[in-house]
Amino acid sequence: MLRLIGQRLVSAIPSILGVLVVTFLLTRALPGDPAVYFAGPAASQEAIEQIRKSLGLDKTLPEQFLVYVTDLMRGNLGNSIATGRPVLEEVTTRLPASLELTLLGLIVSVVIAVPLGIAAANRPGSWIDHSCRIVTTAGVSLPAFFSGLLLIYVLYFQLGWAPAPLGRLDIYSSAPPNVTGLYLIDSLLARDFETFISALKQLVLPAFTLAFFTLAPLARMTRASMLEVLNSEFIRTARASGLSPAKVVYAYAFRNAMLPVITTLGMVFSFLLGANVLVEKVFSWPGIGTFAIEALIASDYAPIQGFVLTMALLYVALNLMIDILYIVIDPRVGFES
Repeated sequence: MLRLIGQRLVSAIPSILGVLVVTFLLTRALPGDPAVYFAGPAASQEAIEQIRKSLGLDKTLPEQFLVYVTDLMRGNLGNSIATGRPVLEEVTTRLPASLELTLLGLIVSVVIAVPLGIAAANRPGSWIDHSCRIVTTAGVSLPAFFSGLLLIYVLYFQLGWAPAPLGRLDIYSSAPPNVTGLYLIDSLLARDFETFISALKQLVLPAFTLAFFTLAPLARMTRASMLEVLNSEFIRTARASGLSPAKVVYAYAFRNAMLPVITTLGMVFSFLLGANVLVEKVFSWPGIGTFAIEALIASDYAPIQGFVLTMALLYVALNLMIDILYIVIDPRVGFES
């Protein structure tokens, strides 16, 4: 196990280095000048040049990259021009909000998609199977931001069932003591159930928006994998042995069908991190995606580079977790590695 983890971490180093180089070059290719944005429209050319020099933008690209890598090795991601705060501080403050939304959306998606895929595979051609196809087709066809706007219009504006999409808490609640940065967990640790309910209400619409976006691949893969396993010889043998249908489906078939589902789950988590950017903007969610969009508009290099680096590290950690889950589900994977 430890050897596998070490191999995966070593193999991820070239990918992270490639992400650093590509992100650095692409941010420099963005239209706009951070010095002009920071100086303001009324600034003179001399003032703009002074700001450009203070930001280190007067140096050549190799020199800027060397400074960036040196600061990165010291744990310094630079400062945001828009907020004036260190990027590392901004990322650590905003990342828990994005992770909380993403994880809850993923949980909701799994709770709905996996049973739906199993039921559709058990009854191919039935109304459940057709319902699964309709839901997955709608999930693929509708963009995440459109689903979010539709939910806001119907559930908040028309029916008044949902709270105003104005962040992580309503205006009458205060943030719980910061332990993990996840309001649901921190409010439970503080036994502040009013804040927990408030945070959960604010999470419902954006979480269901993300879940609806990822239902299609999860449900489809679960259905296809279950159909393949249910037609296997060992399943026929298990049924002929008189085992209960529930035990055959869940104890034997689903366990053998889990590996493709786990792989799709990792891909879906990656999709959610990307879809978060739009969903956070729609619901005024103070996450890292909103921070990245604001930095992109302002041609603020340091936050964009910090955002991409954070996403790359999350992908590496996610792939490592998937590899470990493979070994837990099927120990033969570890020997093959």
